[in-house]
Amino acid sequence: MNRTVKLILGIALAVVAIFFVWHFSNIVFYILAAAIISMVGRPMVHFLDGLNLGRFKIPHTLSALLTLLLILLTAVSFVALIVPLIVQQAMVIGSIDTQSLSNAFREPLAFIDSTLHELRILKEGSGVQEALILKLQSVLSVATFTNALNFVVSFTGSFFMAVFSILFISFFFLKDETLFYNSFMLLVPIKYNESAIRILAEVKRLLTRYFLGLCLEVISMITLITLGLTIFGVQNALLIGFIGGLMNVIPYLGPLIGASIGIVIGIISSLSLGAYTSVLPLSLTIAAVFTGSNLVDNLLLQPIIYSTSVRAHPIEIFLVIIISGSVFGIVGMILAVPTYTVLRVILREFFSEMRIVRKLTENM
Repeated sequence: MNRTVKLILGIALAVVAIFFVWHFSNIVFYILAAAIISMVGRPMVHFLDGLNLGRFKIPHTLSALLTLLLILLTAVSFVALIVPLIVQQAMVIGSIDTQSLSNAFREPLAFIDSTLHELRILKEGSGVQEALILKLQSVLSVATFTNALNFVVSFTGSFFMAVFSILFISFFFLKDETLFYNSFMLLVPIKYNESAIRILAEVKRLLTRYFLGLCLEVISMITLITLGLTIFGVQNALLIGFIGGLMNVIPYLGPLIGASIGIVIGIISSLSLGAYTSVLPLSLTIAAVFTGSNLVDNLLLQPIIYSTSVRAHPIEIFLVIIISGSVFGIVGMILAVPTYTVLRVILREFFSEMRIVRKLTENM
């Protein structure tokens, strides 16, 4: 078989592989999510395997099952803790008195109306106040919450199917550490076996450290934000802290999203209590807590995770995240660091003679 035919076959196989990944993207997501769970849970499996209770040694299958149950219990505990807070917040939103709110902000809104009319931005007879009240009433209407409930109900079936699939695959990844490895090696030509083995070992080592570090960062940020807001007496501190910490899975942009959501939740709580004058101080307090928490994150946690775990310079990581975000959006930013890590390992294995590759991978 000449080189031209090999090239054509290689391109054809690559196109088929890309189509398969695109068409069955949900299945690919299940496998990747299960792989991440197995990386996070692997240290616990090894710990349980080495645990001796007298003469009793925990079987490996039971270690994998207990690890998966522990991860599931942790996730369910978070959901059980947060969902009631979200439901309570929805009830708070519904209890806001739009008429009292309108009266409280009548003067500043009238000033804005007057200014906009003078600048001829608004037409005569129209005003910001009326538009805001109508919009607020539509947001707070029962129909809006009914539509949201219908969406949740329709989403539930596919969600539970995804959860079951991920847990099922995760159990076997935890039980058989070589399952993913053996499946991958079936796709690799024999002459590249040694290179593939080295790539898989290095990728597993770096990504395991990265995802464990990321879990530590999220938990640390949830704790910092919740404690800070609790100290200042902010309502719904746990809900705001949970959302703010969880948003840190989105590098750089996540803290801004989390802070914005937190401020909105704080404002809604103040409006529901009729404490209209405390809206600005409360917003500044929440913003200050998020700023302080993220300074700790940027100066302490992120250098450990991004620089130490994946062995890359912070500027490298920043540029990779920005480029991925501009091309693929939020999902691209979340997957930027793991993807870049895999790419660097592959480049070092096959293109180590190139100066730029040697420079990018010198700390690995």
